[in-house]
Amino acid sequence: MDPVAEAMRSVEPRKRPRRGPKLREASFKDYDQIARLESRYGLTAAKSHEEWSHLWLGNPLYRELQAGWSIGWVLEDDNNQIVASMGNIPRLYEFDGRRVVATTGRGWVAEPEYRSASLLLLDHVINQRHVDLYVNNTVNPVSTAPVSFFQCSRVPVGLWDESAFWITNYRGFFERFLARKQYPLAKPLSYPLSAAVFLRDRLTKQAVDSGSVEVETCSAFDDRFDDFWADLRRCSPHLLLAVRTREVLEWHYKYSLLKNRIWIVTVADGSRIVAYAIFDKKEYPGGFKQARLVDFQSLDGGTTLLSALLSWALRKCRHEGVHTLVNIGRWLEKGEWLESIAPYRRRLPSWVYFYRANSPALAESLRDRRAWAPSLFDGDANLLR
Repeated sequence: MDPVAEAMRSVEPRKRPRRGPKLREASFKDYDQIARLESRYGLTAAKSHEEWSHLWLGNPLYRELQAGWSIGWVLEDDNNQIVASMGNIPRLYEFDGRRVVATTGRGWVAEPEYRSASLLLLDHVINQRHVDLYVNNTVNPVSTAPVSFFQCSRVPVGLWDESAFWITNYRGFFERFLARKQYPLAKPLSYPLSAAVFLRDRLTKQAVDSGSVEVETCSAFDDRFDDFWADLRRCSPHLLLAVRTREVLEWHYKYSLLKNRIWIVTVADGSRIVAYAIFDKKEYPGGFKQARLVDFQSLDGGTTLLSALLSWALRKCRHEGVHTLVNIGRWLEKGEWLESIAPYRRRLPSWVYFYRANSPALAESLRDRRAWAPSLFDGDANLLR
């Protein structure tokens, strides 16, 4: 053996073993790395630092809890680069006259080799001290097993693996449908197909009738929404309801309003709101436009006034060339009302709405489906859309 080579080997530095990823709390300084990670895996459209930080800094509950609330957690590799992250958004609910502090995770993303380790992020979000409830209404096929592992349950109201929808732009809908299926001559074929389906729907499907109800549109949230929330919580103390004060609504929908991505419609009795609905809209790659019913609340607890609000939304969709109006989860369960008027169904890839109550008493109460009034306003399904 060459003694020189042997001596050189003896002084060569040994390679340090690769350590596991380091878990730490996220900070607002992490925005650039988190945004790049989310963008790299197509998790969400790019958001400015102002929009992203607004999830917390504009959040009334975060401002109250700020000293004891983490904005999320990240995993770092050996080079102190973020390889996984998950946001932690506080949401305030009320149930039986009590405050319920809830959390929803946002932006769970990881580099492929760190995806198993990223379960630590979900663990930290779900099992926080002083948090009563975890809600998640954006579960996908990949995250179904992890949330189930942490003993999260399906919300017991609605069909959250299905959507009901109306076609509001027949020719555009079928042109894009045929193009996505790679049919040749998609545009010319869309004309006879859309005409046939439109005629069938007119002859066989029940129309949404607004009756004599007057619907008003709002360009912003005003003081009447505070009065409505006070009336709603008084009328429905038995329901788990996300707080909907004017301040919370302005936080939740700030950028949607600035970008003209939501419609706010109300039914009023004099100066008093008795029901409202919020619809959001989005344009997907390829020009497909969709509007969703995000939230509907009525002081009478029923769906009678929703028909008028939907009728307005259907007319609005047709006027603006929106292709479909969608209700995800079919959470409006009053008899067979929605079943009879929404003509189309689509199966979703997975059940999207899960929850976990962290106290035995609350968990027992929420097993009763009568305690629920879920919608896309919960969780992060409608935040920064």
